[in-house]
Amino acid sequence: QSRALTYLLNVPESEADTWIEWGIHVFKVTGGEFKKGTVLEEYLHARFDQAEANPGEDFFSALVKAEYRGRKLTREEAMGFANLAFAGGRDTIIFTIVCALGYLANHPEALEFLREDPKRITLASEEFFRVFMPLTQIGRVCPHETEIHGVTVKPGERIGLCWASANFDERAFEAPDEIRLDRKPNPHLSFGFGTHLCLGAPHARLILRTLLRLCCEKVKRIEILEAVDRIEHEAKFDRKLGYETLRVHFDRL
Repeated sequence: QSRALTYLLNVPESEADTWIEWGIHVFKVTGGEFKKGTVLEEYLHARFDQAEANPGEDFFSALVKAEYRGRKLTREEAMGFANLAFAGGRDTIIFTIVCALGYLANHPEALEFLREDPKRITLASEEFFRVFMPLTQIGRVCPHETEIHGVTVKPGERIGLCWASANFDERAFEAPDEIRLDRKPNPHLSFGFGTHLCLGAPHARLILRTLLRLCCEKVKRIEILEAVDRIEHEAKFDRKLGYETLRVHFDRL
């Protein structure tokens, strides 16, 4: 995924080696807030410094050159766009890919189901995004006082939109707790909706569909060698969120 992101950002593919060294959890959710790792912050500042000194045709140079309402973007604004690109273009899709591989390893019949008819891959990828959603929730800032289910929300306060809950809403999905690789329709909200629809959704879909297609073409079976669950400890609850570590062996066709 990191190598795919280099093409999206139009930077040398060698940059992916640096990103891979960071591991898979550059962004952390702590106390309900998204925390950025200092390694990413330092990297982005260095790239923007380089783009300002010698602008090119890459993502960072585009932000340096960009204008909004007749003015250049501030460094803080540019950093915000860059952080979103890395959060949405790296950590999130890695999470879904890892969970999908874990599922195929634990359910070998699922891989055979896709191999029988590769046209099922498109529907299967959407089901993986529904169940293994990259972000379980995202925050929004309330612009004016409103009331949500009896709770008053004041201007400037944040609310959390829980994609995970919406994706398992029995009013929208038949047997939502089941993974159905041929589920249709599948109106999941893993990429948001409306004006807030994830700009990287086509990129993420292409990556997962390509992975599933190659697995069908080249992999007979996936064996788990090591699996360590990722447990996040929140203020009021603990939750299992994918894997901290997943090592697998691909048995070639």
